[in-house]
Amino acid sequence: MHEQPGDPIRGPLRGPVGGPIHGPDGDHGRPRGGVRADRPPTTQTRRAIATFSSYRDAERAVDFLSDQGFPVDRVAIVGRDLRYVEEVTGRMGYPQAALRGAGQGALVGLLLGWLFGLFSWVTPVATVLTLAAYGLVVGAIIGALVGLLMHALSGGQRDFASVGGVHASRYDLLVDDEFAEEAARLLGTHPGAQPG
Repeated sequence: MHEQPGDPIRGPLRGPVGGPIHGPDGDHGRPRGGVRADRPPTTQTRRAIATFSSYRDAERAVDFLSDQGFPVDRVAIVGRDLRYVEEVTGRMGYPQAALRGAGQGALVGLLLGWLFGLFSWVTPVATVLTLAAYGLVVGAIIGALVGLLMHALSGGQRDFASVGGVHASRYDLLVDDEFAEEAARLLGTHPGAQPG
């Protein structure tokens, strides 16, 4: 069943594994927040009152509604026409795998060395700095070795680095039917909203 903007949606919105759908953080498709514990998901019919070309614009509209005292717990932002985009950031050979592993290992080693140094009561400042430095060096060495090993085990199947995310072509602002007209009236003064 394909839904068009303006079609009512009945019941709670569900994701591909049955969990509630939450808006992405920014435009990168990462989920945000969780379900409110003080109120169960709505079973109201919802109607699209506006459509936005970016998540940030839809988020600003909800923020505007909140500033006007509108009950924003009756609002949902729904991304439509989702697609997965993977941006290739470069080639991944043995030197790049070792460098990436060394960077990750150095951060972990620095953090662990700093934490262990905090528990020294005799000379805490010198111990923290010394253990953090040793952690950085040892972490970088171990990380580089692990990076090389993981790249070698991949057998050349994926010799590139990439960053992926889910993107939507538009974002509909859905509001419970009983509040839809009020929200549409309030958004009529908000720039960037296209009627749903």
